[in-house]
Amino acid sequence: MTDRRNPSAPRPAGSPPRVSYLVFRLERRIRARLDEALARHGVTTTEYMALSELRLRDGPSSAELARIAFVTPQAMSLVIRDLEGRGLVRREPHPDGGRVLRTRLTAKGLSTLRRCDRSLDDIEAVMLAGVDDATRKALAESLMGCAGALRPDSRS
Repeated sequence: MTDRRNPSAPRPAGSPPRVSYLVFRLERRIRARLDEALARHGVTTTEYMALSELRLRDGPSSAELARIAFVTPQAMSLVIRDLEGRGLVRREPHPDGGRVLRTRLTAKGLSTLRRCDRSLDDIEAVMLAGVDDATRKALAESLMGCAGALRPDSRS
């Protein structure tokens, strides 16, 4: 463990790896499997994130989706345009006017998303096979708390 008074001090041999390192390693492994599974459905991971968010939120803008997916607004605009071209989403003017377009899932988009969800269910089943329900719940709550603590708007 690193000495809190001297964060650059080396950690003793045999000490457990940092939680952030373990989370990063896990994310990379999940991402590799997810990329492969989603490709079979003709969807990228960024597209899946956008479709998933559209299921949860009513008509977000491309800029809002970009923040959630950790991509630039320009990149998300291209993603949305491609999803729209494939009939997975539709865009309509925001009721308040202006240039903002609201994005919504189509029936085809929801069907595609459900197939992708089943692939993610399979990945999670393998990953969490040795984890009991109480630990899964605690893990999910802990990860949400960690992510919330690092949100840009949570800084003091």
